[in-house]
Amino acid sequence: MDQVLFVTASPHIRDDSSTRGLMGNVLKALVPCIVAAALIFGYEALISVAVTTLACVAFEYLYCLIMKKPNPVGDLSACVTGVILALNFPVGLPLWICVVGAFVAIVVVKQLFGGIGFNFANPALVGRIVLFLSFTARMTAYIYPDMAVDALASATPLADSVDKTTVSLLDLFLGLHGGMMGETCILAILLGLVYLLATGTIGFAIPGSIVGTVFVLSWIATGSLHAAVAEILAGGLMFGAVFMATDYVTSPFTTKGKLIYGIFIGLVTFAIRYFGSMNEGMSFAILLGNLMVPWFNAWSHQIPLGYKKPKKQKKAAKAAAKEGGNA
Repeated sequence: MDQVLFVTASPHIRDDSSTRGLMGNVLKALVPCIVAAALIFGYEALISVAVTTLACVAFEYLYCLIMKKPNPVGDLSACVTGVILALNFPVGLPLWICVVGAFVAIVVVKQLFGGIGFNFANPALVGRIVLFLSFTARMTAYIYPDMAVDALASATPLADSVDKTTVSLLDLFLGLHGGMMGETCILAILLGLVYLLATGTIGFAIPGSIVGTVFVLSWIATGSLHAAVAEILAGGLMFGAVFMATDYVTSPFTTKGKLIYGIFIGLVTFAIRYFGSMNEGMSFAILLGNLMVPWFNAWSHQIPLGYKKPKKQKKAAKAAAKEGGNA
């Protein structure tokens, strides 16, 4: 029997991955950060995570119910948004502000643009930025863990008053300092990263290029290896690079594009931290990166097999015609 070749649109290679499965992996990877936040900051951290996540799920369900759209709550994307958003809050943030952030993330950024797959930026990221700009005092009212020591007990590691050449790298690694709940413990973030890489949920290109860019630029700027390491361990760099910049919808789809995207975010983060008026610039850098993704995809698109640039085609045609004439 003759074999029949069916020509169909890509993708031609598929696996059994699903949105629910991928989101489930992200939730599992976030568990170490949730546990670390609870151990470092107390039970209030768990309350913030629970309320924000429930608010995200409720807003998604109610919006789709009102608009008579299929209910997507079962894909767990709203849960992921809620957990990531909550971990971007300082412990003790009033719960009503958490609910406002959930509304912005789910209704304004996600659903009004068409739901999952159509949002222009990471919903949790925009929720954090909106709350930061609207409730700056509340969003920077850090509660410090009792075990924090030395300079970290009185200022965040990125503050100008903190000497990054002498700050304890162990305290930064374990999260013994003030900051957002999910950003402080680098150990927990790395555990989540290992799980995401092991399950193939994300690749290393984006987090590696972001962290590497900030590290190299910080080392050049300060001339201190200790200060450069402190720079990548402090603030939201690691958490953002692992859990926010790697969002499928708002990041490039080619490896080359992901590297360009990561380097761009690293450059903007470094510029804001060193030349701007804010100590932390990761959130704004990722947002700018999200907005640039269409261009990164265009600049890094894959060349189809057998494709030749028009100039090369003309040159090849002229060469062929010349050889034919000589013959």
